Amino acid sequence: LDWFCSCPEKSTALPFLEYPENLKGYVGDVGFDPFRFSDFVPMDFLREAELKHGRICMLAWTGFVAVDLGFRIFPLPEAYEGLTSVTAHDALVKQGAMGQLFLWMSVAEVISSVAVMQMLNEGSGRKPGDFGLDPVGFLKGKSEAEIEEMELKEITHCRLAMMAFSGVVTQAVLTQGPFPYV
Repeated sequence: LDWFCSCPEKSTALPFLEYPENLKGYVGDVGFDPFRFSDFVPMDFLREAELKHGRICMLAWTGFVAVDLGFRIFPLPEAYEGLTSVTAHDALVKQGAMGQLFLWMSVAEVISSVAVMQMLNEGSGRKPGDFGLDPVGFLKGKSEAEIEEMELKEITHCRLAMMAFSGVVTQAVLTQGPFPYV
């Protein structure tokens, strides 16, 4: 039937939408770009943002649940006694700790943006999300296919973590109870 219809290729993730052409060649591509951001924002920038947010959400989910399971860093300030992950935000804003966190995360973001700008504007050859940090050697001696498989695993886990963190925060606020928030 292809000879009869010159229909555009359909997205795998959203078969009722046209496939976004700019996604081709990226690990983990399933044609998911319903708002067509890839039409007007560089794909390397979008992939960098997806990896960064995913990595942060992996850490955030772990930290959020760990606090509600009772894990603490000692010595624990008196003002932090009895806080849950949900109530900690307001208490830490009041004490100024969130302002410090915001400051230092902003500094890290500005520093990391140098590598992103070099990747986008100067053709540095850097892949999105790759800071050359592999202290354990997960990729050492791996073939290109094995590296691509590891990248697929990472982006898949990043996407799952973004959904999981959204879900755990929502459930914790709704139930106001401890983990597993039921």
